[in-house]
Amino acid sequence: MIRKAKVTDIDRLLEITKACAANMIAQNIFQWNEFYPSKKPFLNDFNRDELYVLEIEDNIIGCITISTFMDEEYMPIKWLTKNENNIYIHRLAVHPEVQGNGYAQKLMNFAENYAKTNHFVSVRLDTFSQNSRNVKFYETRGYQRLGNIFFPKQSEFPFHCFELVL
Repeated sequence: MIRKAKVTDIDRLLEITKACAANMIAQNIFQWNEFYPSKKPFLNDFNRDELYVLEIEDNIIGCITISTFMDEEYMPIKWLTKNENNIYIHRLAVHPEVQGNGYAQKLMNFAENYAKTNHFVSVRLDTFSQNSRNVKFYETRGYQRLGNIFFPKQSEFPFHCFELVL
């Protein structure tokens, strides 16, 4: 079941994202680290009513942020649609112990259906250029890669920006 997050879920989400970070670092993918994601972005997501959790048998195993807020870093990207009626996906995570079971697909299906139901024109996101599994995941879903942005506290490598026109 995917539901809106409660503030009390945030500690569990931090456990999940820290496990994801450790799992990626073990594979030499330096996408997340000790600085990101932190509690502050999750609290902001919660306060904006944009944070969702994936719960299986009363156990939270994943999360996604579905935001209408465009981060400043996205401004230089030549998007396919106008910057007026878009959603942005952030902090998609599934605990490493249950990855590979289609849960990320469920979370993205939920986000894309949310966008269609609420008449948004596109879904936008970024993913780490060195995470080939994620890049393929979004390309397979029909997202178009449009340009790169940088998060110096996370990596010297770029993050690819993607957009799916609905």
